[in-house]
Amino acid sequence: IPPGSDKVTLNAKVEQADLWTAETPNLYEVEISLKKGDQTVHKVRDRIGFRTFEIREKDGFYLNGQRILLKGVNRHSFRPETGRTLSKEQNYEDVRLIKEMNMNTVRLSHYPPNPEFLDACDELGLYVLNELGGWHGKYDTGVGIKLVKELVVRDVNHPSILFWDNGNEGGWNTELDDEFAKWDPRNRPVIHPQQDLNGVETMHYRSYGETQEYLRGKDLFFPTEMLHGLYDGGHGGGLYDYWEMMRNHPMCGGGLLWVFADEGVVRTDQGGRIDNDGNHGADGLVGPHLEKEGSFFTVKEIWSPVMVMNQNIGQDFNGEFTIENRYDFTNLSACALEWQVCQFSPTGEKKILKKGKQAGPDIKPHEAGTLKVDLPDLKEADVLYLKALNKNGEELWAWSWNLAQKIGFAGNKKLSAINIVEGDGITTVEVGNQKLHFSKETGELESVTQGKEKLAFGNGPRFVAFRRSDRSLDGWVAENLPKGVDRIYDDISGESKLTAFHAKMETGKAVITTEYFGPLKKVRWEIASEENIKMEYEYGYDGVVELMGIKFDYPEEQVKSKKWLGEGPYRVWQNRLHGTRLNVWENEYNDPIPGETFIYPEFKGYFGNWHWVELETTEGRITMATEGYDNYLGIYTPRDGRDALLYTFPESGISVLDVIPAVRNKVNTTDLIGPSSKPQYVSGREKGTLHFKFEF
Repeated sequence: IPPGSDKVTLNAKVEQADLWTAETPNLYEVEISLKKGDQTVHKVRDRIGFRTFEIREKDGFYLNGQRILLKGVNRHSFRPETGRTLSKEQNYEDVRLIKEMNMNTVRLSHYPPNPEFLDACDELGLYVLNELGGWHGKYDTGVGIKLVKELVVRDVNHPSILFWDNGNEGGWNTELDDEFAKWDPRNRPVIHPQQDLNGVETMHYRSYGETQEYLRGKDLFFPTEMLHGLYDGGHGGGLYDYWEMMRNHPMCGGGLLWVFADEGVVRTDQGGRIDNDGNHGADGLVGPHLEKEGSFFTVKEIWSPVMVMNQNIGQDFNGEFTIENRYDFTNLSACALEWQVCQFSPTGEKKILKKGKQAGPDIKPHEAGTLKVDLPDLKEADVLYLKALNKNGEELWAWSWNLAQKIGFAGNKKLSAINIVEGDGITTVEVGNQKLHFSKETGELESVTQGKEKLAFGNGPRFVAFRRSDRSLDGWVAENLPKGVDRIYDDISGESKLTAFHAKMETGKAVITTEYFGPLKKVRWEIASEENIKMEYEYGYDGVVELMGIKFDYPEEQVKSKKWLGEGPYRVWQNRLHGTRLNVWENEYNDPIPGETFIYPEFKGYFGNWHWVELETTEGRITMATEGYDNYLGIYTPRDGRDALLYTFPESGISVLDVIPAVRNKVNTTDLIGPSSKPQYVSGREKGTLHFKFEF
């Protein structure tokens, strides 16, 4: 170092370096020694990665000459017991979970992280937007210059950092924009989150239609916050629509969800409850202790870098899958795929008929190709699974395809003694030891009894439908908005008036038929034994609906658990159908208060395509099966937070639904977040067939 100077520039050339990317996080260790003569007086070690990054005007983000799409999340450093102070393992844990969702990017909102978090991003592979600390206020220039220097000097050697963020949502001092380059030899681009700067428009929380407009703008569109979470809303709700539009657009650089985890603190003065400050901190994809919510898996599927494009597969499938490689740098030959062909017994046991594992096909990044699997005859199979594994053997996603039109529940279908007894206002079907009681006034099943025991399942089937009251309002939801103006749902079920009721014996079966004037048209019960109770129904409706189907009542407080064969284990919304798979699932009754208690998967809600469900209750067991695989199972009404900011639904009991509602996010109502979030216009008739079994 020359006398009078405090710095020196060292140059070296590395031949054929292994480049750093989020998919290949190759790191090199650099050791620099300061010597006085032969004596080492100081030594520093650091890790670096070799990579280039550039913004090409009206083209995209390029890493090492390859166009990349950034898909990720905003992350606060937080734990309920320690606030923003995290251990090394906790920092690494956050990065692993972000990677598990198949994300490649994290924005460090709204402050620089613990250096160990950046170490984890370097090692495990995440692109980073590192941010000058603050929220909405900007620093004075003198203070800001000092803080920019401290930020860049500390973090400059981390290859994971692609951008410097100068503030957030108006909290930028433009006089600081040029300060970052003074300390950054790589001259990383500087952006203003929620403003257009340096050819990158980062505007937050645009609706689906507004996003289309921004993509037609003059600069790359890269929303650094989008689909704001709240309780079970946001995140995965609407993501598929947004991402299909964004990923295929040449003017899109990617997008970042808000936010990674709930920020709730442990209130030691209130019995240890988690305090999310009402709805202000309950915005995460995971809970305060990293509990995985439904959107976690929705995001994981939608952002899988290996995508299977086959939508419908039947028992005549030839084993040829169409595969898209959505990696930026990885050939699918580095991955592996596992498959299983399975069959379910009536009691829910899964039998593997055949399975296999093979290397991924030779498909280059951003290209599509074919995967050929030597499958057995699928005539006896109920489900086909295909799982994609990355080069480290970690699951990217596992898809399932239903192969069976009908999978019944356990029962020997034995014949029982059957008798029809007419009473005052009630028709009773005596079958074996059980009695099914039907109202002559409504035509509905009222209850099921066995001796002195009673299952209070009944008051159905009834037609149920509702839609949102007011679609004219949109905006940030908060406690001080007029209560429910844009999120209360009206019951539009109307009245189905009984016009005909018939009960008779037909070839050893009791048959109850009812006809109605109104949305519900016809119901036919065929009762052959205690284990062979069949119900066919038909209804019709013309108009806009956000929930529609048929329902029964059963006291919620008496339900203990459910077990079902269908897609799960998480509930779905009309605009969040990804993230589940077909299997036998079960969980105990729970009723967590969103933002306050964190039990997942939730017991209540709407569940995707299903075959059968068993409800264990204090009175006995209720089993219900459906023919077909194209409707939803409704288990009571999903609970909103205490402030009822997402929705206020009418009660829908135990239901079989053809239409389920979408879920909004914290900023946009459902109508504004894509085609799958729109209400449905329905016209004509819907038919269905259910089977029941009641056990005491």
